Amino acid sequence: MSAAYYDRIQRLRRLEALLPKPGTKAGDCLDGTRLLEIIGEAYGKGSPNSRRRALQRDLEALVKDGRIEAVNPGGKPLRYRRMGHEVDEDVLIWEYTLRQVRDLIAEAVPKRQLDRLWERLLHEGDCPLLSDQQLRVVPDSLRLRPVELYPEVLHAVISALAQQCALQVVYRNAAGERSRPLLHPQALVQRGPIPYLFALKNDEDDLRLYALHRFIRAEIKPQIPARAAEDFDLDRALAEGKIDFGRGEQIELVIRVRGYLTPLLLACPLSENQTSEEEPDDSDFDVRLQAQLPQTGQLLRWLLGAGDNLQVLAPVELRHVLAEQARKMAGLYPSDPDDPIA
Repeated sequence: MSAAYYDRIQRLRRLEALLPKPGTKAGDCLDGTRLLEIIGEAYGKGSPNSRRRALQRDLEALVKDGRIEAVNPGGKPLRYRRMGHEVDEDVLIWEYTLRQVRDLIAEAVPKRQLDRLWERLLHEGDCPLLSDQQLRVVPDSLRLRPVELYPEVLHAVISALAQQCALQVVYRNAAGERSRPLLHPQALVQRGPIPYLFALKNDEDDLRLYALHRFIRAEIKPQIPARAAEDFDLDRALAEGKIDFGRGEQIELVIRVRGYLTPLLLACPLSENQTSEEEPDDSDFDVRLQAQLPQTGQLLRWLLGAGDNLQVLAPVELRHVLAEQARKMAGLYPSDPDDPIA
């Protein structure tokens, strides 16, 4: 086997493994530009056009062999994902695995998408790169016990999503009132201890959130295709704070921080556009931060949880909410620690 042929075989394997798994939605699949950003060095030091042509030839070869597919034929740019065939094992499997890890890191780290990196390391393919004894994701807040669900309900919800069909349910709201809507599932989200279903109800066009533990019964309706919510994108819905039952209006948050929050927020920004400046020497705080992000209940809970290590400066309405909550909390505790609790 010539060295050039061997290098191309290795490159094709590496390219195939880099692509997301079968069934990945088109928006999460990779195009030629992104692939070249990740493994461009595998195509030498020629001109950008020559490297792009070489990559395109490799992609076309993998498509022809039935190893990958273009998820948007005729689209620009074309996006690709795997067809489900595993890369053949050979004596170079360890070298190949290390390259796969480097490629996954090159894809995830610049976008700060570590959650997706951990997911692929733990669950990609039949032989994950790491076991759950080697990698674990631990929440940084108190984790409540998950809600109890009816197994048959969960099975019906997942089946309806997978088959993209409607779901007839018996739903009990927070007031204990029951209804029997026909739901058109869009996406399932685990928020803290409770899973929620994004769905359209009956003939309505407004997207709603349904807590799965309030489903009494659920029956899949394979004969009724699920209606698609217009312009629904799960990533955008999460970024806009819709999973937190708020409208998620974007605000310009200005805060002062100190203590453990200073290194934490400088290393892990609140948003991509966060800016920071040091506080004056006579200030009680270390740094002033400014960031654009959606105003949600999750944000409010996080601000309250920071205690006196954080001060909200803007927006004024949010500052007033924090002040009122702090006054109510202080009223629950006696000023004298020897006072009996009422």
